[in-house]
Amino acid sequence: MSDRTTCWLLGDQLNPDLDVLDDADDVLLIEAHGFADRKPYHAHKLTLVFSAMRHFRDELRERGHDVTYLRAESFGEGLDEFLAERGRQGDDGDSDDEGPRLRLMRPASHGTGKRLRELVAERGGSLELVDNELFWTTPTDWRAWAGEEETEIGPDDAAERTYRQEHWYRHVRRETGVLMDDGEPVGGEWNYDDLNQATPPDDWEPPGRPTFEPDALTRETHAWVRERFDTWGSDSLDGFAWPVTREEAREALEQFVREGLPAFGRYQDAMVGGEPFLSHSLLSPAINLGLLDPREPVRAVERAYAERGVEPGGYDPAEHGEVGAGAEATSLDEFGGDGGDGGEARAEAAADPAPVPLNAAEGFVRQVIGWREFVRHVYREAMPELADANQLAQSRDLPPAYWDGDTDMRCLSEAVGHVREYGYAHHIERLMVLSNFALVYGADPAELNEWFHLGFVDAYHWVTTPNVVAMGSFGTDVLSSKPYASSGSYVDRMSDHCADCPYAVSRTTGEGACPFNALYWDFLKENEKTLRGTGRMGLMYSHVDGKDDEEWRAIRERAARVRERAAEGEL
Repeated sequence: MSDRTTCWLLGDQLNPDLDVLDDADDVLLIEAHGFADRKPYHAHKLTLVFSAMRHFRDELRERGHDVTYLRAESFGEGLDEFLAERGRQGDDGDSDDEGPRLRLMRPASHGTGKRLRELVAERGGSLELVDNELFWTTPTDWRAWAGEEETEIGPDDAAERTYRQEHWYRHVRRETGVLMDDGEPVGGEWNYDDLNQATPPDDWEPPGRPTFEPDALTRETHAWVRERFDTWGSDSLDGFAWPVTREEAREALEQFVREGLPAFGRYQDAMVGGEPFLSHSLLSPAINLGLLDPREPVRAVERAYAERGVEPGGYDPAEHGEVGAGAEATSLDEFGGDGGDGGEARAEAAADPAPVPLNAAEGFVRQVIGWREFVRHVYREAMPELADANQLAQSRDLPPAYWDGDTDMRCLSEAVGHVREYGYAHHIERLMVLSNFALVYGADPAELNEWFHLGFVDAYHWVTTPNVVAMGSFGTDVLSSKPYASSGSYVDRMSDHCADCPYAVSRTTGEGACPFNALYWDFLKENEKTLRGTGRMGLMYSHVDGKDDEEWRAIRERAARVRERAAEGEL
């Protein structure tokens, strides 16, 4: 058998600095199209994935790698083409009866590694699976923390063993030393979430979104996507600004650390009309494609705090107007405009960027080494049952508004509009608007999961399934002790949407009342058997108990009317 080893990389493993490449004789990339024929993915998502793969191919070749790049309907067809050629001839020109050897980083999505290994074996080759370098922690690390006892989701969709992110997060901080000082968290606290729930004042403007003008290859890819596939969402390149190369991803990281990070913590949970991005990093697509190793943004934020750090809450972007203290560094006009008189101010602000409060640095770190690593491992533990978990027996179809954005609910219209336009909405819109409404409405968790998977540029099965089915839909309690359900009061507190919404957030019943309110109370009543006594739900059920029969009749009538109008696309 030939000693030649091919490194096979998938479309979410696009990092040219991987160790797995060091010992490889050549590289295989298969651009499989069949998945996009079966469902209407967002045009920006398909453009991003396929353009990033094609740019990655070119970068590997520029670095001297021998790259085979195949386009096929499926991995099986691509392997047929690759393995037929490699199986016919070994390094010395003789027949290689034992077939080629491939090495692949273990895919994140459930069952993919096993399926690909079988595909290779059926075609006369062998596939070695190795740890995926694009996660900071390994399955072995998880097992050492969690112990040997695994979890299963039972017939009632309750998990036999549950996991909590905060415990894992503290463990990983200790193991990695990130934001740690002599074994203790920097600043003395593990979590500064209470400082990260402010809404910005009306006159505050967020930093400009990192923009990368689509090059000829991206434009060619986008034109092919539009012609080749049935998609949904915007199919214009005007709003497409995602990094498609490692160089662009690193530029996006640098811009976030310099300009967005100072205000990120304080406003990370806010929702503002007409501002889809605020100070969010927008790095998740690049990280989930592999263009950035997750260690890079975490270490960059840690370095920024070491260099520019102030105490938790110690920097308020709304109160600092002087150049060099953050106004220009967090101004859309200055960083997203054409230059002009602002050029000197931009240069000065860039040379003296705003301080980084500890709550901003810790909040970002928690998203990456806390939540991202956590859901990946919970997904591995709880699949395949997790994908179909539905402990509340929710079965309604998603309302048409999720596809067309046509609703008078300002918060829902804004969030869906962001997804349709950019393939993106930030985490609070995902959880407390898009998932929350589907939850209290009674939507099927699997259908909601598919909608997220199709529409978001950073979505993969391992990403959406724990976030949407377990957390957003409370399909199982494997990672959350209570449903993330709320009335309109949460949206009102964290956004400016309610002030301009035709529905009255102050009212629960009657025509014109906020749909969230009646749906929320009806949801609690419908699911009382499962939820009463669930962790942290006692206060809510004390309010349930305080409502009389007449109030419940009005709530039920309003909730039924809201569901009827939503299903008809008339909400």
